[in-house]
Amino acid sequence: MSNQFSRRDALHLGLLGAAGLWVGDGLQLRSWAAAPAAKRTGKAKSVIQIWMWGGPCHIDTFDPKPEAGNDYCGPLNKPIETNVSGIRIGELLPLLAKQADKYSIIRGMTHNNNAHETASYMVQTGRNSGGHIVYPSTGAVVSLFKGYDAGYKDLIPPYIVLTEPQGRFSEAGFLGNRYKPFATGGDPAQSRFLVEGIVAADMTAEKQIARRELLRQLDTFGKNLPGDSSMNALTKSQDQAYELILGDGAKVFDLDQEKKETRDRYGRNKFGQSCLVARRLVERGVPYITINYPGWDTHKDHFTIMRRKLPEMDAGIASLLQDLSERGLLDSTIIWWGGEFGRTPKVMWEAPWNGGRGHWGKAFCSMVAGGGFKGGQVIGATDAHGEEVKTRPVYPRDLIGSIYQQMGIDPAAKMPHPEGLDVRVSPTVAEEVPTGGLLKELV
Repeated sequence: MSNQFSRRDALHLGLLGAAGLWVGDGLQLRSWAAAPAAKRTGKAKSVIQIWMWGGPCHIDTFDPKPEAGNDYCGPLNKPIETNVSGIRIGELLPLLAKQADKYSIIRGMTHNNNAHETASYMVQTGRNSGGHIVYPSTGAVVSLFKGYDAGYKDLIPPYIVLTEPQGRFSEAGFLGNRYKPFATGGDPAQSRFLVEGIVAADMTAEKQIARRELLRQLDTFGKNLPGDSSMNALTKSQDQAYELILGDGAKVFDLDQEKKETRDRYGRNKFGQSCLVARRLVERGVPYITINYPGWDTHKDHFTIMRRKLPEMDAGIASLLQDLSERGLLDSTIIWWGGEFGRTPKVMWEAPWNGGRGHWGKAFCSMVAGGGFKGGQVIGATDAHGEEVKTRPVYPRDLIGSIYQQMGIDPAAKMPHPEGLDVRVSPTVAEEVPTGGLLKELV
């Protein structure tokens, strides 16, 4: 018998994390319990992380440098004013320019690492790369402290990725499979969002109900062991899994419930519709949602790609900010935008790059909104060419630690390590992780 076991198999067998269980190696069930920590309250209840997979260019987005000239700006040399006096952003982000009062820009991000895998690890965990401990991502830590172990009850898993895992590192780290994200797969811009394990292309609700009834009729073990606690637990898990597939759980992914005008406003593309799904998941109470947004590793033909992708990004995020604000959810929802690093400020005009940008970890930017973070602010600054951080450096641990603070997660809380090591939520002094300090300016 093969040990390969998909999420769809887990759902159909009722072994979803909704039952407080997760599938580990093969069919072995594992469960961790977070160590007790001091009770902390935070303003934020959910995080939507917009992961700019590949590394977005800071100069073309939230840190424009028009005075640097063509070798740095290329054709995107006309930044636009926002609705906050003194803040300019890239010319291809006009919708976000109208909402700058809702978000703040961190222009001093830095870690000086130019490799995708290790830079992703640093930005997602707030830890140095290369150590003997594989730390969990921010989403996994939030899932630990705000998920099932903390009383989260919903059948929708507490950590969702739209739509594919990043694959750069193990998001759960030493926490294990129970805290891995549920990656939906599929494309929400299609006529039917085929969420893996929940919505199948060839399976209607009627067929699912018929299959469930057939399984019940064939359940000889359950009939012969009516008082067995293990069989009762499995039956309960199966019922919960089918409720997720056929009940209200599946409806959160059904974008046909939204108005046509709303879907159009977000953009009829994978990213825009993912932003809309993220809003619906926040309304459902899901603590952590990551939108993995690929296509930003622009070594070649950078400006051609930017003219296509930046308007797409602009519409999706601006609509998300608008909707969360109008629904009274922005105060309790953090939006975190950024990637593993920035792009080389100086454009590579020569062949074969033809106007491309390479990796740049010395200086890049992030954006945060909601969840108690102030809007309309700029933190830190780069030099005239966007090559070095000039004032207020912000390291990944500073941003992540500030997010934990807003979520009410104690930075000194202990995390369960399989070997019993004393590991804390935020790096200790002994770990020698660089820091510029938490974002006190924004809270």
